[in-house]
Amino acid sequence: MDEITGPQGEESLGIDDVEAFKQAFRRHAAGVAAVTALDPGGKPVGFTATSLASLAASPPMATFNMARTSSSWSAMTVGNHVAIHMLGPGSRHHAERLAATQEKRFVGDHWSAGPFGVPILSGVTAWMLGTILEIHPVHNNAVVVVQIASGGLGAEDDALLYHERRYFRPGTTA
Repeated sequence: MDEITGPQGEESLGIDDVEAFKQAFRRHAAGVAAVTALDPGGKPVGFTATSLASLAASPPMATFNMARTSSSWSAMTVGNHVAIHMLGPGSRHHAERLAATQEKRFVGDHWSAGPFGVPILSGVTAWMLGTILEIHPVHNNAVVVVQIASGGLGAEDDALLYHERRYFRPGTTA
C-alpha cells in the first residue's frame, strides 16, 4: 500500500483507505446548499449539497455532485429545472428536513411551487433557478452542470457550514 506522508509526527494515511478519505473530508468545512426539483411524476424532491460550486459567471453556471443512488436522482435529467438554495443558520432546518426520509421532506408550509412548479424553500439567503445542461457520471456518482436563469435574495444571514457531521455558523464551535 502506498502512503501519504506528512510532517513528522502526523499520522500517515494509506491512499486506498476509504475510511481515511472520509475522515479527511469530514475535516474539510463546506457551505451548505439545498437542491430541489420535480421528479418525472411531478413529485417534489430535494437534498442537501456541500459540493455546490460556481462554474462560470457568463453565462451563469453552477455545479454540484450527487450519488446516483439518491432518492432525488430521477429528477436529474438534462433539460429539467432545479432550484439551488443557499442556506444560513436561520434556514438550517431545511438541511435537517432534507436529510429526513423523502416522504417527509415536503410536508408542511416551508416551501412553495416556484417557476415550472419547482419547489422554492422559504427563508433561505438566496435561491437560483436553472436548467440542467449536462450530467457527468463518475462511478456511482455524478457531476451535474446547471445554467442559472433567475433567482432571488432572502434576508442576509451568516454562512452555514458543515463540518465533522455537524452544522456551524462561522466562528462558533457548536
